[in-house]
Amino acid sequence: MNVEIRVPGADALGRVFLTWTPVEATARVLNPVGTTSIRTTLRNAGSGGRVRFATTRTLGTPTLALTLPIDGTPVRFFVAGEFGRPSVSLGDAVIEARRTGTTTVLGRKPVTVRVRKNAQTLTPAERDRFVAAFGTFNGGGAGRFSDFRDMHVLPAVGEGHGDVGFLPWHRAYLLDLERELQAIDPTVALPYWRFDQAAPNVFTREFMGVSNAAGSVQFTAGHPFNTWRTDGTPGISRLPRFATGSSPGGLLTETQTLALGGSAPNAGYGGFIGMEIDPHGLAHGRFTGFLRRVETAARDPLFFMLHANVDRLWAKWQWLNDLTSPDEPRAFAPSNRAGHRIPDTMWPWNGATSAPRPSTAPGGTFPPSRSTTRPGLKPKVGAMIDYQAVGGGPPLAFAYDDVPFEL
Repeated sequence: MNVEIRVPGADALGRVFLTWTPVEATARVLNPVGTTSIRTTLRNAGSGGRVRFATTRTLGTPTLALTLPIDGTPVRFFVAGEFGRPSVSLGDAVIEARRTGTTTVLGRKPVTVRVRKNAQTLTPAERDRFVAAFGTFNGGGAGRFSDFRDMHVLPAVGEGHGDVGFLPWHRAYLLDLERELQAIDPTVALPYWRFDQAAPNVFTREFMGVSNAAGSVQFTAGHPFNTWRTDGTPGISRLPRFATGSSPGGLLTETQTLALGGSAPNAGYGGFIGMEIDPHGLAHGRFTGFLRRVETAARDPLFFMLHANVDRLWAKWQWLNDLTSPDEPRAFAPSNRAGHRIPDTMWPWNGATSAPRPSTAPGGTFPPSRSTTRPGLKPKVGAMIDYQAVGGGPPLAFAYDDVPFEL
């Protein structure tokens, strides 16, 4: 007799990836023995990531008792990653079904609790998988990364800058890139560079590189970024204007950023969006080279880690102020600009190439994910707000290591 555990969103190889958002799963009896129902307890059995269980869409507990009908009728439950216990490798969180009151294992299901982590804290293996996937995606300048380079150029500045759509557009941009990297290596999640803290592990030859006096970024032998090329030009131009063993300084701290827009219960997005200038803009300005200018910033892979932190700050502000619903007026702010309003589809995924949009739309529609149906092929601004699906429905299938799911 066995217990089959099914978690939705498995990829073609049956691998399942979870975040902090609870998802509905099922357990059922296979090859039954006897004529009575089976009392089963779900528990963690992995060596890395951990999960929690519940019978309703809540954060749950480390174990869950279920009574499974002998006729094989599935019994639903909810499962989510345990906050603070993400995976470090593929399938290192294991759901185990034991016959209650015994050590008899009736079924097991490996899962991966995949979340975005502070780049400073990555294990060497996590770091190396990320740079390997990113290097493959760049493909020495011949890979599909060129589409992402072409999304962040001067003709497209108005699509995701200078208005309230700055944060939703970049959230979509990052998620698109992350899904492409996960198609190369499913264990990868986009790490963030927390720019208000020292991050000496980030600015090493093994990770984001060390700049020489001319601003040319140097890597270890065999590093995937040694063949980095954009716009036909090899290499990365970046010269920090601060000691990379320390924080950049001179920009808002996380605490100060989260205070933008006021405090709960009166906090509002209209004030928080000022973070586009400080700390976001000032973080870019702590370098010379590619990162300093909008039209070249995306040529540097560090750009995406910088923006992951920008998005994390928004995510944390949403959580702290309970402003995750696009129907809540204080969760967003009005705009008269196309692409910056909640019902608007976003360029380039909508394929729009007539004024006021740019004349090209690189990259095609938004990539689908087996983990979720959101945000669809042509994502709208409003679809990027409740990324963890606090209000129900499918999530965007990403999360941050320090921002929990909370109803």
